[in-house]
Amino acid sequence: MLNLRADFPGMRTADGADWHYLDTGATSQKPQAVIDAVTRAIGADYATVHRGVYARSANMTLAYEAARRTIAGFIGAASDEEIVFVRGATEAINLVASSWGNENIRAGDRILLSQLEHHSNIVPWQLLAERTGAQIDVVPLTDDGQIDLDAMAAMITSAYKLVALAHVSNVLGSLLDVKRASDIAHSVGATILIDGCQAVPRLGVDVQALGCDFYVFSAHKLYGPTGIGALWGRKQLLDGMPPYQGGGSMIDRVTFAKTTYAPAPTRFEAGTPAIVEAIGFAAAVDYINGIGMDAITAHEGALVAEARRALQSINSVRVLGPENSAGIVSFAVEGVHPHDVGTILDEEGVAIRAGHHCAQPLMGHLGVPATARASFGLYNDSSDIEALVRGIERVRKIFG
Repeated sequence: MLNLRADFPGMRTADGADWHYLDTGATSQKPQAVIDAVTRAIGADYATVHRGVYARSANMTLAYEAARRTIAGFIGAASDEEIVFVRGATEAINLVASSWGNENIRAGDRILLSQLEHHSNIVPWQLLAERTGAQIDVVPLTDDGQIDLDAMAAMITSAYKLVALAHVSNVLGSLLDVKRASDIAHSVGATILIDGCQAVPRLGVDVQALGCDFYVFSAHKLYGPTGIGALWGRKQLLDGMPPYQGGGSMIDRVTFAKTTYAPAPTRFEAGTPAIVEAIGFAAAVDYINGIGMDAITAHEGALVAEARRALQSINSVRVLGPENSAGIVSFAVEGVHPHDVGTILDEEGVAIRAGHHCAQPLMGHLGVPATARASFGLYNDSSDIEALVRGIERVRKIFG
């Protein structure tokens, strides 16, 4: 198991005690390497990008575009021109829904989602459907909470123009076979978008091997800064999409009679970009690459297995989702609301997520208003699971 806790200053309390942070699925703590890169970028190295003729601006432009190449390499993109910097995965999905969707979705077309999607992969498509007259359908789940690809294959027809699915569920940790899902979508000519927010911190991702058309993720779940993420899209798709927002930088030439636009990805990056955040994003990827994704996957897999065993051994605790969940374990304590579980655990120095996790349709499917969720990161170890179990035992005594 990895031993990286010391790299993350946020993993200790103000008085120096260990903090048992189990909410990486919401946002990750940051390693010192990322903190240092952001500090340099916003301090001694800071300048704007793309338009300055002075040396520091030119150097910052080189660093910003190098960050794009780093992200492209991290997910196996064919070119850095396939990477659009966005505020996060939510904006990436909205960009595709507004730009690609408005050009390609018409009344009577169908959009296919799944029962376990995050609201960010539901609401933008609902807005698109309202604008265009398209219809949305939902792929059911298997008994253990995975997207049922057999059902998807049986229900999909040529009426479906878009499929949008999560690579890893943010509630259950369910892992999607993206290659098979892509093949099913493409068999009827549909375009497929994958929400990779919970996958990229935990699994090796090669978008070309996965076969999807769009892939989105956020830096802050990947040990990087908030306020930035990436949209990967096949170059031919991006080239055919109109601008999402207008403003500076995304233009070729502007006159009052007509404006022409820069090629992708610049076309989709209106205004001054998140310069510092992009550099921090790349520093996070460099940090992860230095560890190796195989080691990260093994580390989190071992923690999930240990946590599931420990929680399943406690009377009145129901563990949700598949046994091989990726980095995430959701559970419920019989007779206790998850918010109460989370509050008592916080008193014990254990931070979990409690609520509907922006996945209310999935909560309805599970028959619960909310769940408690422990999600793991590079900095976690067995001591965090031990603290979680001690805290749950205290919950049981209080509500006994």
